Amino acid sequence: MHKSVSYFGGTSYLGLATLPAFQDQVIQGIKKWGTAYGSSRHANVKLSIFKAAEHLLASQLNTEACVTVSSGMLAGKLILDYLAQSHTRFYHYPNTHPAILAPNSLPLYIENGLHPALLTETVEDIVICTDAIPTAHVQSIDFRFINNIPKQKHLTLVVDESHSIGITGDSGMGIFSKIPTTHLSQKILVGSLGKAMGLPGGIIAGDSNTIENIKNTVMFSTASGMSPAYLEAYLQSGAIYKQQQDKLKANLDYFFDGLQLDDAFVYNTNYPNIYNFNREFYEALLNKNIVITHFNYPTPQDVLSRIVLSANHTKADIDFLKRALK
Repeated sequence: MHKSVSYFGGTSYLGLATLPAFQDQVIQGIKKWGTAYGSSRHANVKLSIFKAAEHLLASQLNTEACVTVSSGMLAGKLILDYLAQSHTRFYHYPNTHPAILAPNSLPLYIENGLHPALLTETVEDIVICTDAIPTAHVQSIDFRFINNIPKQKHLTLVVDESHSIGITGDSGMGIFSKIPTTHLSQKILVGSLGKAMGLPGGIIAGDSNTIENIKNTVMFSTASGMSPAYLEAYLQSGAIYKQQQDKLKANLDYFFDGLQLDDAFVYNTNYPNIYNFNREFYEALLNKNIVITHFNYPTPQDVLSRIVLSANHTKADIDFLKRALK
């Protein structure tokens, strides 16, 4: 026997995965480019859609260049392997996603202060990796900590925008372009496009030289690219993305209007993830026929419980959730 439940989980923040208008664009993309393209990006036949989509993404992200790959995990792996050739030490912000966690990475903070090795006068090339919005957080990272690192450190900042691209920032394309570069040698964006963006693939963006070097690595040249059909859909869906971003903002405004959440909740009225680490919370909502995200996650090392609002939720859906929370 089946019963109907309301779903407030996942990562499809803009609701594109089930949106008929976007599905139609994907279908048109498949008819143009096929279901998949398993060739190397360096093969003698090169599809024009990759260049067109990457040019658009770079302009939207306000970076010199970008390249797409088949997943966010591969994007992270590519950039870590590339930087390991020239950088002596890696550090990571708390709760950094494993995609950008180097094998010998050191914690950025020890006992609420920056790692002592970061504060020495030693001249060295170092990398700091962080999510723009880490798991269990609802605000973007405050990057002012960089100002406290001596300028002798040639600092590369790697920022994973998986849970922010498409839904945060002034243009809805994340926070990367707003990160100050005064104390940085360079900054590099990586991320999955499979969350808000609704595209099965990953991205690396930054200065033209870095992106060209990534394209020349063995791993990139021997891997298949992401589906050209989805890149075609992205190219044709500017109005759809804007519409869904507006709907998500309206849904967030409607959800938080008049709602009083206690201290058990971690939230930001402009962000679609609402966390609650009370062990009974998931079951309590499940008993009211509401399913949220709830599973064991490596970072933080605890059960992850979060309500996720999407652009596709109706006012009736949101009213049902608000009644359950009250």
